[in-house]
Amino acid sequence: MRCYAVVDTNVIISAIISNNEYAATKILFQKISSGQIIPVYDERILEEYATVLRRRKFNLSENVINSILSNLIRLGLHISASASKEILIDMKDLPFYEVAMEIKDCDGFLVTGNIKHFPHKPFIVTPRELITILEQEND
Repeated sequence: MRCYAVVDTNVIISAIISNNEYAATKILFQKISSGQIIPVYDERILEEYATVLRRRKFNLSENVINSILSNLIRLGLHISASASKEILIDMKDLPFYEVAMEIKDCDGFLVTGNIKHFPHKPFIVTPRELITILEQEND
């Protein structure tokens, strides 16, 4: 099974900085690389990725940042999302929610480590939950 996923920035950062090869975020990125998960984004999401990846505390080189971004773009799907009137705990998360609303009806998910920042909806999942969903579909 292949699925579409809007990947929250915190999931990307966790995958990059984790030393645990069995971490759900690392496995999720392996599934993106293999084409099992198709990342979905818009310009606002790409801008946030770039801004957060460039934070000094992560100490990532420009080459690494560009490689991450270009791979997400190459492997992913760019869409334009409709504005929503949803009020979120952290309104900086709104682009992720709006893009996810565009794909939720076609096996799409919003994958986040901050599940409490979003409304309780079946398409909003943690990295581990998405991996479990994919494994169950493959059985």
